[in-house]
Amino acid sequence: MNITIERAALLRSLGHVQSVVERRNTIPILSNVLLRAGDGELSLAATDMDLEIVETVPATVGRPGGTTAPAHTLFDIVRKLPDGSQVELDIGGDGTILTLRAGRSQFKLSCLPVEDFPQLSSGELKHNFSVAAADLRGLIDRTRFAISTEETRYYLNGIYLHAAKSKMGSLETPVLRAVATDGHRLARVEMPLPDGAEGIPGVIIPRKTVTEIRKLVDEAADRIELSLSDNKIRFGFDSVVVTSKLIDGTFPDYERVIPVGNDKVMEVDAKLFAAAVDRVATISTEKSRAVKLSLVRGALTLSATSPESGSATEELEVNYAESPLEIGFNSRYLLDITQQIEGEGAQFTLADAASPTIIRDVADSTALYVLMPMRV
Repeated sequence: MNITIERAALLRSLGHVQSVVERRNTIPILSNVLLRAGDGELSLAATDMDLEIVETVPATVGRPGGTTAPAHTLFDIVRKLPDGSQVELDIGGDGTILTLRAGRSQFKLSCLPVEDFPQLSSGELKHNFSVAAADLRGLIDRTRFAISTEETRYYLNGIYLHAAKSKMGSLETPVLRAVATDGHRLARVEMPLPDGAEGIPGVIIPRKTVTEIRKLVDEAADRIELSLSDNKIRFGFDSVVVTSKLIDGTFPDYERVIPVGNDKVMEVDAKLFAAAVDRVATISTEKSRAVKLSLVRGALTLSATSPESGSATEELEVNYAESPLEIGFNSRYLLDITQQIEGEGAQFTLADAASPTIIRDVADSTALYVLMPMRV
């Protein structure tokens, strides 16, 4: 194999694929990136056996062929080369050494055989549809903060993507819905159901896949093609294809957690509220991060106390006309949710100090958040 490629193009693609590669690997081949050259392009692939990213970039191919080279080392070398350099990759006789040349620099890297590189066999992915990059970004950004990191409840370690019906009065609209929860808070976001997504199975997309897709979506063109089956999902856009296994488990019936009888409504400026929570929470203990909300007609008092630091209070004007109520929340969770609210107003629908609260963006009905209170 012999190719010449511009540094910027190689660096961009290596950056995409190498982030899948784990820093510590017991299987040496999984530390490598698969390079294949032919037909005027270079294909790069990396996998951790659960997730695979393949990307193709234009290159001047002197001699077609393939190899696998250490992903992080290759990425670091290319990153440190001067801007605008042309990079030559060459595999000689027995194929065990990759020579990289750029300007006056030359590197020799040990390679492993292409045959050893695992392929993530995708089988048939019979459900195919496409979504706008901005819509996928919105689904991910507004739910991923609620993904559980508790490995014992592995079925909560991802975003649950499924087709559902959204009820608005007597109308039912088909939607594509993303849900994530860690037992303390829940995020549910929806968008109109794309053509072709009608019969999709409910799937749980793992956290690592969500993170990688989110990084790539920023650079994606307008639309992203999704294909999925019961156990795999594939995202394709521009010259990138990401294939991932899905979490094999049953996502809980999240509708049961969303309260229907909450009758006390408070509306507050989301930005002012988030800033005030952040200030008051400076005092709360690192472990509990508790902040108390004391509501009376037209006013909200935020307070926090800690045996070590002292106390803090801040008052805000709010729209609230119900009976007085005191309720405590984890300030970090409150901030995670209010940061997703893009409009000016946040609406809290409450019941009492021990029941879950619903939080919405006044200007956007597609997102709903549920937050469990805590004792303060």
